[in-house]
This record gives sequence, structure tokens and C-alpha cells, in this order.
Amino acid sequence: MEQTFVMIKPDGVRRGLTGEVIHRFERSGLKLVGIKMLEPSVEHLHEHYKTTEEETILRLGGKTLATYEKYGRDAKKDFGTNDPKDLGKLVVEWLIKYMKSGPVVAMVWEGRHAVDNVISLVGPTMPVAASGGTIRGDFSTDSAAYANIERRGVLNIVHASGSIEEAKFEVALWFEPSDLHSYKRVEEYLTQE
Repeated sequence: MEQTFVMIKPDGVRRGLTGEVIHRFERSGLKLVGIKMLEPSVEHLHEHYKTTEEETILRLGGKTLATYEKYGRDAKKDFGTNDPKDLGKLVVEWLIKYMKSGPVVAMVWEGRHAVDNVISLVGPTMPVAASGGTIRGDFSTDSAAYANIERRGVLNIVHASGSIEEAKFEVALWFEPSDLHSYKRVEEYLTQE
């Protein structure tokens, strides 16, 4: 069975959505095999988001510039620069501050096509683009445009691994093998008869 990593971010925890998020994944047939609440260190968050890599910084800065273009705003006027690297560093600061603003709930979910199923349940990274029925679509209307103007991370409730490779990296980063549990859900007994 495939495993994937999910993290309820500080805004999701503070809004009391932990149970709702877990409920949606369990209801879909995914199996919770690891869970813990913690306040991650700055170093751990940098490792998770790979924010010390120049490629990540440039990607984040490029996204910020694209958002500014889309909404007809001037990044140089608002931030004093339109250099993707400088903007990326600002975004990293906002992201880390947001992720350090409270505890998170780290989880490992298991099931058939777990990565794709979780992505489908969570919805797009930008809540403004998420459809109703997804976690982000139902519980957030935030966007990069507002987050950039307000100089903060996007309040999008939850993080989900974006690929099988990313899931393997994130599960290993957040959990020891002994933190994960193996058991059968009721429907697993039925499919093996």
C-alpha cells in the first residue's frame, strides 16, 4: 500500500479543523498509520520545504512575480525589488513565520493511490482555486495575492505530499519507522476473504 504525508498547518489546528481533516481522509477509505502534534524547529521546516536550495527560492520568487503580474501590481514598488531571488527569500521568511505560529499535526496516511487521493481531497495549494468539497475549498478563501500584500504565508489549512517521491522524503523526515503502525481496517478484512 502507498503512503503519503499530510500536515495540518497552524491555521488548521487553531481553527479546530484537525478532526474534520482526519474524518475526510478516513471516510474516503485511507488508513491513518502515524500521527503526532508538534512545533517543528526552523531547521526542520527549512529541510521540509527545501528552502535553503536556490532552486526553491527562485521558484517561490518567480511565483510571486507571476501573481503580481496577474493582478496588475508592481512588486518593485511594494517590496523594493523585482528580483526573483530577493522575493523568494521574503516568501521563505513569511512561510517559516507562518509555520512557526503554532503547533502542527503531522500524519502518515496509507491506501491505494494514497498520494493522488489525498491531493484530490485537499484541493489545489491556492484555496481561491480550490473547488467546494475539498478541504481547502471548504475552509479557506486565501490566495497568494493577499498573502503577498499582507507579507505572510498563504493560509491553506493543510500540506499534502505532491508526489510519491515527495511522500517518501517527507514521511522519513517527520517519522521514525517505529512511529508507524500496521493494522487492518474493517474493509481490508472483507477484501481478503
